[in-house]
Amino acid sequence: MIATPRRRAVVLGGAAILLLAAMLVSILVGPAGLTPRGVLLDIVDRLPLVDVESGLSTRQQAILWNIRMPRVVLGVLVGAMLAVAGAAYQGVFRNPLADPYLLGVSSGAGLGATLAIVVGGAAGFAGVPVAAFAGGLLAVGATYALGRSVGGVRSEVVIILAGVAVAAFANAIQTFFMQLHDDTLRQVYSWMLGRLSTDGWTDVRVVLPYVVVTVAIIALHRRTLDVMAVGDVEAASLGINPARVRLFLVCVATLGTAAVVSASGLIGFVGIVVPHAVRLLVGPGHRMLLPLSLMVGATFLVLSDVVARTVMSPSELPIGVVTAAIGAPFFLFVLRRSRGA
Repeated sequence: MIATPRRRAVVLGGAAILLLAAMLVSILVGPAGLTPRGVLLDIVDRLPLVDVESGLSTRQQAILWNIRMPRVVLGVLVGAMLAVAGAAYQGVFRNPLADPYLLGVSSGAGLGATLAIVVGGAAGFAGVPVAAFAGGLLAVGATYALGRSVGGVRSEVVIILAGVAVAAFANAIQTFFMQLHDDTLRQVYSWMLGRLSTDGWTDVRVVLPYVVVTVAIIALHRRTLDVMAVGDVEAASLGINPARVRLFLVCVATLGTAAVVSASGLIGFVGIVVPHAVRLLVGPGHRMLLPLSLMVGATFLVLSDVVARTVMSPSELPIGVVTAAIGAPFFLFVLRRSRGA
């Protein structure tokens, strides 16, 4: 739909401005008394060969750089990764309803996190990210193994059905352990509903390499995704091995998804709503779809976090509740509109 380079630049530039504005709003919202001028000057003051007075107190600077900024950057990484992974899943499966959790990564991550919490108790919460990451990857591996066992690994339909079966099995085991250890239900549900609370920059440093590598690989395959949209037979006639490309991109997208989920918990609707909505605005071409999904997904999650922090202040609402409350009605609206079109 957006054909000319000038229009593409305008749309991408506008999305980038909205993302920066959302990040600034998220940094400012709260009782710390931060001001836009003080924040911007303090950021500039951190640049090499620049020395300006921001006017922020030592306490405000600590809040800005040790609490607000890591949380906002983590929100950007998680939202961007889920949206790009969703676009990749929807592309390789030719299904606008596909999302990063399609093949059981959420259920596997949830099971891994639950086991870490119930086995380790309060001390086990520190091992939740590692357990969730491993659980998500194992679930997707089990999905492909199950698909291969029935001889349908080349069919995206069989893979999706295998993912449903693996997810159901993982959810059953998770529920069993939650019933055995009902004293840990609050911790388990706190992780499952998603959160962006961080311990400084640790989560950002862990997640950043996975997000950068995953997004770069998917972006390099944007033309392949366009070709696969026409069907496996047509793609094969053009020299592409659909089964191999699908497996590779699913593994890459799952790796990035598992990494961000291990840090943020299960945050739904970003990976399904954002790419689908962007596709309706700019068309199916992945040259625009991927970068725009990245920025819109990051903006959506950052603003959702602002709502989660303020709607029940001083308490904090799980961000997964906010994304579901916003994403579900919006998704129904998009479906209704696309059906009418």
